[in-house]
Amino acid sequence: MTDRDKRLAKKLYIKTYGCQMNVYDSARMSDVLKPLGYAPAAEAEDADMVILNTCHIREKAAEKVYSELGRLRPLKLRKSKTGGRMILAVAGCVAQAEGAEILARAPYVDIVLGPQTYHRLPEMVAQVARAGGHVLQTDFPAEAKFDFLPDAQPQGVSAFLSVQEGCDKFCTFCVVPYTRGAEFSRPPAAILAEAEALVAQGAREITLLGQNVNAYRGAGSDGPWGLAQLIPALAEIPGLLRLRYTTSHPLDMDDALVACHRDVPQLMPFLHLPAQSGSDKVLAAMNRRHRADDYRLTVERLRRARPDIALSSDFIVGFPGESEADFRATLDLVAAIGYAQAFSFKYSARPGTPAALLPDQVPDAVKSERLQRLQALLGDAQRNFNARAVGRTMPVLFEKRGRHPGQLVGRSPYLQPVHASAPARLLGAVVPVRIAAALPNSLAGEVVLAAESVPS
Repeated sequence: MTDRDKRLAKKLYIKTYGCQMNVYDSARMSDVLKPLGYAPAAEAEDADMVILNTCHIREKAAEKVYSELGRLRPLKLRKSKTGGRMILAVAGCVAQAEGAEILARAPYVDIVLGPQTYHRLPEMVAQVARAGGHVLQTDFPAEAKFDFLPDAQPQGVSAFLSVQEGCDKFCTFCVVPYTRGAEFSRPPAAILAEAEALVAQGAREITLLGQNVNAYRGAGSDGPWGLAQLIPALAEIPGLLRLRYTTSHPLDMDDALVACHRDVPQLMPFLHLPAQSGSDKVLAAMNRRHRADDYRLTVERLRRARPDIALSSDFIVGFPGESEADFRATLDLVAAIGYAQAFSFKYSARPGTPAALLPDQVPDAVKSERLQRLQALLGDAQRNFNARAVGRTMPVLFEKRGRHPGQLVGRSPYLQPVHASAPARLLGAVVPVRIAAALPNSLAGEVVLAAESVPS
Protein backbone atom coordinates (compact mmCIF):
# COMPACT_ATOMS: atom_id res chain seq x y z
CA MET A 1 0.00 0.00 0.00
CA THR A 2 1.41 3.39 -0.99
CA ASP A 3 1.50 6.38 1.37
CA ARG A 4 -1.33 7.90 -0.65
CA ASP A 5 -3.41 4.73 -0.26
CA LYS A 6 -2.80 4.79 3.50
CA ARG A 7 -3.99 8.39 3.69
CA LEU A 8 -7.13 7.53 1.71
CA ALA A 9 -7.88 4.31 3.59
CA LYS A 10 -11.04 4.49 5.69
CA LYS A 11 -12.90 2.00 7.81
CA LEU A 12 -16.54 0.97 7.30
CA TYR A 13 -18.71 -0.76 9.89
CA ILE A 14 -22.15 -2.07 8.88
CA LYS A 15 -24.58 -3.44 11.45
CA THR A 16 -27.18 -5.63 9.75
CA TYR A 17 -30.61 -6.28 11.19
CA GLY A 18 -33.16 -8.89 10.13
CA CYS A 19 -33.38 -10.93 6.98
CA GLN A 20 -30.95 -12.55 4.56
CA MET A 21 -31.87 -9.91 1.98
CA ASN A 22 -30.34 -7.33 4.33
CA VAL A 23 -27.19 -9.44 4.63
CA TYR A 24 -26.90 -9.34 0.83
CA ASP A 25 -27.63 -5.59 0.75
CA SER A 26 -24.95 -4.92 3.37
CA ALA A 27 -22.39 -6.79 1.29
CA ARG A 28 -23.31 -4.77 -1.79
CA MET A 29 -23.11 -1.46 0.12
CA SER A 30 -19.62 -2.48 1.15
CA ASP A 31 -18.84 -3.20 -2.51
CA VAL A 32 -19.99 0.22 -3.76
CA LEU A 33 -17.92 2.02 -1.09
CA LYS A 34 -14.66 0.17 -1.77
CA PRO A 35 -13.67 2.53 -4.62
CA LEU A 36 -13.85 5.37 -2.06
CA GLY A 37 -11.22 3.60 0.03
CA TYR A 38 -13.50 2.01 2.63
CA ALA A 39 -12.36 -1.31 4.12
CA PRO A 40 -14.27 -3.33 6.75
CA ALA A 41 -13.96 -2.41 10.43
CA ALA A 42 -14.54 -4.97 13.16
CA GLU A 43 -16.21 -2.48 15.52
CA ALA A 44 -18.08 0.79 15.20
CA GLU A 45 -15.48 2.42 17.48
CA ASP A 46 -12.83 1.94 14.77
CA ALA A 47 -14.94 3.17 11.85
CA ASP A 48 -14.96 6.33 9.75
CA MET A 49 -18.43 5.41 8.49
CA VAL A 50 -21.14 3.42 10.24
CA ILE A 51 -24.23 2.12 8.47
CA LEU A 52 -27.21 0.65 10.30
CA ASN A 53 -28.95 -1.55 7.74
CA THR A 54 -32.38 -1.89 9.30
CA CYS A 55 -35.34 -4.24 9.08
CA HIS A 56 -38.94 -3.31 9.89
CA ILE A 57 -40.21 -6.87 10.36
CA ARG A 58 -39.22 -7.42 13.98
CA GLU A 59 -41.09 -5.95 16.93
CA LYS A 60 -39.99 -2.48 18.07
CA ALA A 61 -37.61 -2.24 15.12
CA ALA A 62 -37.56 1.55 15.04
CA GLU A 63 -36.98 1.85 18.79
CA LYS A 64 -33.97 -0.47 18.54
CA VAL A 65 -32.52 1.70 15.77
CA TYR A 66 -32.90 4.89 17.84
CA SER A 67 -31.31 3.14 20.80
CA GLU A 68 -28.32 2.15 18.67
CA LEU A 69 -28.06 5.68 17.27
CA GLY A 70 -27.94 7.00 20.83
CA ARG A 71 -25.02 4.68 21.53
CA LEU A 72 -23.20 5.83 18.39
CA ARG A 73 -23.63 9.55 19.01
CA PRO A 74 -20.80 9.82 21.59
CA LEU A 75 -18.48 7.92 19.24
CA LYS A 76 -19.23 10.39 16.48
CA LEU A 77 -18.61 13.38 18.80
CA ARG A 78 -15.38 11.86 20.11
CA LYS A 79 -14.14 11.37 16.56
CA SER A 80 -14.82 15.01 15.67
CA LYS A 81 -13.00 16.27 18.78
CA THR A 82 -9.84 14.47 17.67
CA GLY A 83 -9.94 16.01 14.21
CA GLY A 84 -11.60 13.06 12.51
CA ARG A 85 -15.06 12.42 11.19
CA MET A 86 -17.58 9.62 11.40
CA ILE A 87 -20.28 9.50 8.75
CA LEU A 88 -23.40 7.93 10.24
CA ALA A 89 -26.00 6.41 7.91
CA VAL A 90 -29.29 4.59 8.39
CA ALA A 91 -30.33 2.29 5.55
CA GLY A 92 -33.01 -0.32 4.92
CA CYS A 93 -36.69 -0.57 5.67
CA VAL A 94 -36.84 1.54 8.83
CA ALA A 95 -35.03 4.28 6.91
CA GLN A 96 -37.55 3.97 4.10
CA ALA A 97 -40.52 4.15 6.47
CA GLU A 98 -39.27 6.86 8.83
CA GLY A 99 -36.70 8.86 6.86
CA ALA A 100 -37.62 12.40 7.90
CA GLU A 101 -38.47 11.29 11.44
CA ILE A 102 -34.98 9.81 11.85
CA LEU A 103 -33.36 13.11 10.93
CA ALA A 104 -35.72 14.97 13.27
CA ARG A 105 -35.05 12.70 16.25
CA ALA A 106 -31.35 12.08 15.53
CA PRO A 107 -30.04 15.18 13.68
CA TYR A 108 -26.47 13.90 13.99
CA VAL A 109 -27.30 11.24 11.36
CA ASP A 110 -25.70 12.22 8.05
CA ILE A 111 -27.43 9.92 5.54
CA VAL A 112 -30.79 8.18 5.46
CA LEU A 113 -31.35 5.92 2.45
CA GLY A 114 -33.96 3.38 1.43
CA PRO A 115 -33.28 -0.14 0.13
CA GLN A 116 -33.63 0.92 -3.51
CA THR A 117 -31.00 3.68 -3.44
CA TYR A 118 -27.83 2.18 -1.98
CA HIS A 119 -26.18 2.13 -5.40
CA ARG A 120 -26.06 5.93 -4.98
CA LEU A 121 -24.09 5.74 -1.71
CA PRO A 122 -20.83 7.13 -3.19
CA GLU A 123 -22.71 10.25 -4.34
CA MET A 124 -24.30 10.65 -0.91
CA VAL A 125 -20.96 10.30 0.88
CA ALA A 126 -19.38 12.84 -1.48
CA GLN A 127 -22.25 15.26 -0.89
CA VAL A 128 -21.91 15.00 2.90
CA ALA A 129 -18.14 15.39 2.74
CA ARG A 130 -18.34 18.33 0.34
CA ALA A 131 -21.31 20.32 1.58
CA GLY A 132 -22.17 18.92 4.99
CA GLY A 133 -25.77 18.75 6.11
CA HIS A 134 -27.99 15.72 5.67
CA VAL A 135 -28.83 13.47 2.73
CA LEU A 136 -32.26 11.84 2.61
CA GLN A 137 -32.96 9.43 -0.26
CA THR A 138 -35.99 7.23 0.22
CA ASP A 139 -37.49 7.43 -3.24
CA PHE A 140 -37.99 4.54 -5.64
CA PRO A 141 -35.69 5.50 -8.56
CA ALA A 142 -36.68 4.65 -12.10
CA GLU A 143 -33.37 2.89 -12.75
CA ALA A 144 -32.80 -0.59 -11.36
CA LYS A 145 -30.09 -0.37 -8.70
CA PHE A 146 -28.58 -3.67 -9.84
CA ASP A 147 -27.57 -2.05 -13.14
CA PHE A 148 -25.29 0.34 -11.25
CA LEU A 149 -23.63 -2.01 -8.77
CA PRO A 150 -20.05 -3.26 -9.16
CA ASP A 151 -19.33 -6.94 -9.58
CA ALA A 152 -20.11 -8.98 -6.48
CA GLN A 153 -17.13 -9.61 -4.22
CA PRO A 154 -16.22 -12.98 -2.68
CA GLN A 155 -18.65 -14.12 0.02
CA GLY A 156 -17.14 -17.48 0.91
CA VAL A 157 -18.32 -21.03 0.30
CA SER A 158 -22.00 -20.10 0.69
CA ALA A 159 -23.25 -16.94 -1.01
CA PHE A 160 -26.49 -14.97 -1.31
CA LEU A 161 -27.75 -13.71 -4.65
CA SER A 162 -30.70 -11.32 -4.88
CA VAL A 163 -32.99 -12.17 -7.81
CA GLN A 164 -36.23 -10.42 -6.84
CA GLU A 165 -37.30 -7.54 -4.62
CA GLY A 166 -40.55 -6.08 -3.39
CA CYS A 167 -43.96 -7.64 -3.00
CA ASP A 168 -47.42 -7.17 -4.52
CA LYS A 169 -49.28 -9.37 -2.03
CA PHE A 170 -50.10 -6.64 0.55
CA CYS A 171 -50.55 -8.87 3.58
CA THR A 172 -52.24 -6.61 6.10
CA PHE A 173 -49.50 -7.03 8.74
CA CYS A 174 -46.53 -6.39 6.44
CA VAL A 175 -44.60 -3.22 5.57
CA VAL A 176 -42.59 -4.71 2.70
CA PRO A 177 -44.77 -3.35 -0.15
CA TYR A 178 -44.35 0.14 1.32
CA THR A 179 -40.63 -0.05 2.13
CA ARG A 180 -39.34 -2.24 -0.72
CA GLY A 181 -41.89 -1.30 -3.36
CA ALA A 182 -43.56 -3.31 -6.09
CA GLU A 183 -42.20 -6.64 -7.25
CA PHE A 184 -39.12 -6.35 -9.45
CA SER A 185 -37.23 -9.27 -11.00
CA ARG A 186 -33.68 -9.08 -12.33
CA PRO A 187 -32.99 -10.34 -15.86
CA PRO A 188 -31.82 -13.96 -15.89
CA ALA A 189 -28.66 -13.06 -17.83
CA ALA A 190 -27.54 -10.72 -15.03
CA ILE A 191 -28.28 -13.34 -12.37
CA LEU A 192 -26.39 -16.05 -14.25
CA ALA A 193 -23.41 -13.74 -14.71
CA GLU A 194 -23.30 -12.87 -11.00
CA ALA A 195 -23.65 -16.55 -10.06
CA GLU A 196 -20.78 -17.50 -12.36
CA ALA A 197 -18.63 -14.79 -10.78
CA LEU A 198 -19.47 -16.01 -7.28
CA VAL A 199 -18.58 -19.61 -8.19
CA ALA A 200 -15.32 -18.42 -9.76
CA GLN A 201 -14.53 -16.74 -6.42
CA GLY A 202 -15.15 -19.95 -4.46
CA ALA A 203 -18.88 -20.15 -3.82
CA ARG A 204 -20.19 -23.71 -3.88
CA GLU A 205 -23.70 -22.96 -2.62
CA ILE A 206 -25.94 -20.05 -3.66
CA THR A 207 -29.16 -19.01 -1.96
CA LEU A 208 -31.48 -17.04 -4.23
CA LEU A 209 -33.12 -14.17 -2.34
CA GLY A 210 -36.33 -12.23 -2.72
CA GLN A 211 -39.06 -10.84 -0.54
CA ASN A 212 -41.33 -13.09 -2.60
CA VAL A 213 -38.72 -15.09 -4.45
CA ASN A 214 -40.99 -17.62 -6.13
CA ALA A 215 -42.88 -14.74 -7.75
CA TYR A 216 -39.72 -14.20 -9.82
CA ARG A 217 -40.51 -13.21 -13.42
CA GLY A 218 -37.34 -12.14 -15.20
CA ALA A 219 -37.23 -10.86 -18.75
CA GLY A 220 -35.11 -13.27 -20.78
CA SER A 221 -34.12 -12.99 -24.42
CA ASP A 222 -36.52 -15.85 -25.17
CA GLY A 223 -39.40 -14.51 -23.08
CA PRO A 224 -40.22 -14.35 -19.38
CA TRP A 225 -38.47 -16.74 -16.99
CA GLY A 226 -39.86 -18.04 -13.73
CA LEU A 227 -37.85 -19.52 -10.90
CA ALA A 228 -38.49 -22.92 -12.48
CA GLN A 229 -36.47 -21.84 -15.54
CA LEU A 230 -33.79 -20.02 -13.58
CA ILE A 231 -32.91 -22.86 -11.19
CA PRO A 232 -32.01 -25.47 -13.88
CA ALA A 233 -29.95 -22.85 -15.73
CA LEU A 234 -28.00 -22.05 -12.57
CA ALA A 235 -27.52 -25.76 -11.88
CA GLU A 236 -25.52 -26.03 -15.12
CA ILE A 237 -22.76 -23.75 -13.81
CA PRO A 238 -19.67 -25.95 -13.26
CA GLY A 239 -18.62 -25.98 -9.62
CA LEU A 240 -21.98 -24.89 -8.21
CA LEU A 241 -22.92 -27.78 -5.94
CA ARG A 242 -25.99 -26.51 -4.11
CA LEU A 243 -28.95 -24.18 -4.65
CA ARG A 244 -31.55 -22.83 -2.24
CA TYR A 245 -34.16 -20.04 -2.39
CA THR A 246 -36.05 -17.96 0.14
CA THR A 247 -38.58 -16.53 1.02
CA SER A 248 -41.56 -18.12 -0.74
CA HIS A 249 -45.30 -17.51 -0.79
CA PRO A 250 -47.62 -20.54 -1.00
CA LEU A 251 -49.60 -18.92 -3.83
CA ASP A 252 -46.55 -18.91 -6.12
CA MET A 253 -45.53 -22.54 -5.65
CA ASP A 254 -46.52 -23.63 -9.17
CA ASP A 255 -46.19 -27.13 -10.65
CA ALA A 256 -43.03 -26.28 -12.61
CA LEU A 257 -41.26 -25.08 -9.46
CA VAL A 258 -42.42 -28.13 -7.51
CA ALA A 259 -40.97 -30.30 -10.30
CA CYS A 260 -37.57 -28.62 -9.84
CA HIS A 261 -37.40 -30.17 -6.38
CA ARG A 262 -37.74 -33.56 -8.08
CA ASP A 263 -35.54 -32.98 -11.13
CA VAL A 264 -32.65 -30.68 -10.08
CA PRO A 265 -30.25 -32.51 -7.75
CA GLN A 266 -28.43 -29.29 -6.85
CA LEU A 267 -31.66 -27.88 -5.34
CA MET A 268 -31.54 -28.78 -1.68
CA PRO A 269 -34.51 -30.59 -0.07
CA PHE A 270 -35.28 -27.78 2.35
CA LEU A 271 -37.86 -25.05 1.80
CA HIS A 272 -38.96 -22.06 3.85
CA LEU A 273 -42.70 -21.75 3.18
CA PRO A 274 -44.41 -19.30 5.57
CA ALA A 275 -47.91 -20.28 6.68
CA GLN A 276 -48.45 -17.47 9.25
CA SER A 277 -51.60 -19.12 10.66
CA GLY A 278 -53.64 -22.30 10.51
CA SER A 279 -56.98 -20.47 10.78
CA ASP A 280 -58.87 -19.60 7.60
CA LYS A 281 -60.49 -16.65 9.37
CA VAL A 282 -57.13 -15.22 10.39
CA LEU A 283 -55.57 -15.95 6.99
CA ALA A 284 -58.39 -13.98 5.35
CA ALA A 285 -57.86 -11.06 7.76
CA MET A 286 -54.16 -11.20 6.91
CA ASN A 287 -55.01 -11.09 3.18
CA ARG A 288 -52.86 -14.17 2.63
CA ARG A 289 -55.20 -15.30 -0.18
CA HIS A 290 -54.92 -18.99 0.65
CA ARG A 291 -56.66 -21.28 3.11
CA ALA A 292 -55.04 -23.69 5.52
CA ASP A 293 -56.07 -26.62 3.31
CA ASP A 294 -54.49 -24.93 0.28
CA TYR A 295 -51.24 -24.81 2.23
CA ARG A 296 -51.56 -28.49 3.19
CA LEU A 297 -52.14 -29.45 -0.45
CA THR A 298 -49.05 -27.49 -1.52
CA VAL A 299 -46.99 -29.39 1.04
CA GLU A 300 -48.43 -32.68 -0.24
CA ARG A 301 -47.41 -31.77 -3.80
CA LEU A 302 -43.90 -30.95 -2.66
CA ARG A 303 -43.57 -34.20 -0.72
CA ARG A 304 -44.80 -36.25 -3.65
CA ALA A 305 -42.13 -34.62 -5.80
CA ARG A 306 -39.38 -34.87 -3.17
CA PRO A 307 -40.29 -37.25 -0.33
CA ASP A 308 -37.32 -36.23 1.81
CA ILE A 309 -38.04 -32.49 1.65
CA ALA A 310 -38.01 -30.66 4.98
CA LEU A 311 -39.93 -27.47 5.66
CA SER A 312 -39.58 -24.37 7.78
CA SER A 313 -42.17 -21.67 8.26
CA ASP A 314 -43.18 -18.38 9.88
CA PHE A 315 -46.08 -17.99 12.30
CA ILE A 316 -47.73 -14.94 13.85
CA VAL A 317 -49.75 -15.44 17.02
CA GLY A 318 -52.24 -13.00 18.46
CA PHE A 319 -53.25 -11.39 15.17
CA PRO A 320 -56.23 -9.04 15.71
CA GLY A 321 -59.37 -11.09 16.19
CA GLU A 322 -57.56 -14.40 16.74
CA SER A 323 -59.65 -16.58 19.08
CA GLU A 324 -58.50 -19.58 21.05
CA ALA A 325 -60.10 -21.79 18.37
CA ASP A 326 -58.15 -19.95 15.67
CA PHE A 327 -54.93 -20.47 17.60
CA ARG A 328 -55.67 -24.18 18.06
CA ALA A 329 -56.06 -24.42 14.27
CA THR A 330 -52.48 -23.16 14.00
CA LEU A 331 -51.32 -25.81 16.47
CA ASP A 332 -53.15 -28.43 14.41
CA LEU A 333 -51.40 -27.29 11.23
CA VAL A 334 -48.00 -27.38 12.91
CA ALA A 335 -48.65 -30.91 14.22
CA ALA A 336 -49.86 -32.09 10.81
CA ILE A 337 -46.95 -30.68 8.78
CA GLY A 338 -44.05 -31.57 11.09
CA TYR A 339 -41.60 -28.72 10.55
CA ALA A 340 -37.83 -29.09 10.69
CA GLN A 341 -37.65 -25.56 12.08
CA ALA A 342 -39.82 -22.45 12.23
CA PHE A 343 -39.88 -18.83 13.32
CA SER A 344 -42.73 -17.58 15.47
CA PHE A 345 -43.61 -14.12 16.73
CA LYS A 346 -46.23 -12.22 18.63
CA TYR A 347 -48.20 -9.90 16.38
CA SER A 348 -47.09 -6.29 16.74
CA ALA A 349 -48.70 -3.43 14.84
CA ARG A 350 -46.64 -1.76 12.13
CA PRO A 351 -47.58 1.90 11.55
CA GLY A 352 -49.22 2.37 8.18
CA THR A 353 -50.33 -1.23 7.77
CA PRO A 354 -54.07 -2.11 7.63
CA ALA A 355 -53.83 -4.61 10.48
CA ALA A 356 -52.75 -1.84 12.87
CA LEU A 357 -56.25 -0.36 12.52
CA LEU A 358 -58.20 -3.58 13.00
CA PRO A 359 -60.48 -3.97 16.04
CA ASP A 360 -60.17 -6.81 18.55
CA GLN A 361 -56.46 -6.41 19.24
CA VAL A 362 -55.36 -9.39 21.34
CA PRO A 363 -54.00 -8.58 24.84
CA ASP A 364 -50.25 -8.97 25.13
CA ALA A 365 -50.55 -11.51 27.96
CA VAL A 366 -52.68 -13.74 25.74
CA LYS A 367 -50.21 -13.38 22.87
CA SER A 368 -47.31 -14.30 25.15
CA GLU A 369 -49.07 -17.40 26.48
CA ARG A 370 -49.98 -18.58 22.97
CA LEU A 371 -46.47 -17.96 21.69
CA GLN A 372 -45.07 -20.07 24.50
CA ARG A 373 -47.36 -22.98 23.60
CA LEU A 374 -46.57 -22.70 19.90
CA GLN A 375 -42.84 -22.51 20.45
CA ALA A 376 -42.95 -25.58 22.71
CA LEU A 377 -44.63 -27.54 19.91
CA LEU A 378 -42.23 -26.22 17.26
CA GLY A 379 -39.26 -26.94 19.52
CA ASP A 380 -40.35 -30.55 19.96
CA ALA A 381 -40.74 -30.93 16.20
CA GLN A 382 -37.26 -29.53 15.53
CA ARG A 383 -35.65 -31.76 18.17
CA ASN A 384 -37.41 -34.80 16.72
CA PHE A 385 -36.29 -33.90 13.22
CA ASN A 386 -32.67 -33.50 14.33
CA ALA A 387 -32.80 -36.71 16.38
CA ARG A 388 -33.82 -38.66 13.28
CA ALA A 389 -30.51 -37.64 11.68
CA VAL A 390 -28.49 -39.59 14.25
CA GLY A 391 -26.97 -42.69 12.66
CA ARG A 392 -27.49 -41.39 9.13
CA THR A 393 -24.71 -40.44 6.74
CA MET A 394 -25.41 -37.05 5.21
CA PRO A 395 -23.57 -34.93 2.62
CA VAL A 396 -22.20 -31.87 4.40
CA LEU A 397 -20.81 -28.77 2.72
CA PHE A 398 -18.01 -27.57 4.97
CA GLU A 399 -18.07 -23.76 5.16
CA LYS A 400 -15.65 -22.64 7.87
CA ARG A 401 -13.37 -23.66 10.70
CA GLY A 402 -15.00 -24.56 14.00
CA ARG A 403 -14.31 -23.27 17.48
CA HIS A 404 -11.97 -26.14 18.30
CA PRO A 405 -8.65 -27.03 16.60
CA GLY A 406 -9.10 -29.47 13.73
CA GLN A 407 -12.85 -28.89 13.57
CA LEU A 408 -14.86 -27.79 10.51
CA VAL A 409 -18.46 -26.60 10.42
CA GLY A 410 -20.85 -27.02 7.53
CA ARG A 411 -24.49 -27.52 6.59
CA SER A 412 -26.54 -30.59 5.86
CA PRO A 413 -28.95 -30.54 2.90
CA TYR A 414 -31.61 -29.53 5.46
CA LEU A 415 -29.64 -26.45 6.57
CA GLN A 416 -28.68 -28.01 9.91
CA PRO A 417 -25.27 -26.89 11.23
CA VAL A 418 -22.92 -29.88 11.39
CA HIS A 419 -19.48 -29.94 12.99
CA ALA A 420 -16.87 -32.65 12.69
CA SER A 421 -13.14 -33.19 12.97
CA ALA A 422 -11.79 -32.75 9.45
CA PRO A 423 -8.74 -31.39 7.61
CA ALA A 424 -8.92 -27.78 6.42
CA ARG A 425 -8.53 -28.91 2.80
CA LEU A 426 -12.15 -30.09 2.95
CA LEU A 427 -13.41 -26.50 3.17
CA GLY A 428 -15.70 -25.96 0.19
CA ALA A 429 -16.20 -29.68 -0.38
CA VAL A 430 -19.34 -31.75 0.07
CA VAL A 431 -18.31 -34.66 2.26
CA PRO A 432 -20.24 -37.64 3.67
CA VAL A 433 -20.58 -37.30 7.43
CA ARG A 434 -22.07 -39.90 9.77
CA ILE A 435 -24.17 -38.08 12.36
CA ALA A 436 -23.27 -39.17 15.88
CA ALA A 437 -25.27 -36.76 18.04
CA ALA A 438 -28.05 -34.19 17.87
CA LEU A 439 -27.16 -31.18 20.03
CA PRO A 440 -29.54 -28.31 20.92
CA ASN A 441 -28.55 -26.17 17.93
CA SER A 442 -26.43 -28.40 15.72
CA LEU A 443 -25.40 -31.92 14.76
CA ALA A 444 -22.08 -33.60 15.55
CA GLY A 445 -20.62 -36.13 13.18
CA GLU A 446 -17.65 -38.02 11.83
CA VAL A 447 -16.28 -37.75 8.31
CA VAL A 448 -16.82 -40.97 6.36
CA LEU A 449 -13.96 -40.81 3.91
CA ALA A 450 -11.00 -43.07 3.35
CA ALA A 451 -7.68 -41.21 3.70
CA GLU A 452 -6.70 -41.93 0.09
CA SER A 453 -9.96 -40.42 -1.21
CA VAL A 454 -9.71 -37.08 0.65
CA PRO A 455 -9.26 -34.27 -1.93
CA SER A 456 -5.87 -32.62 -1.75
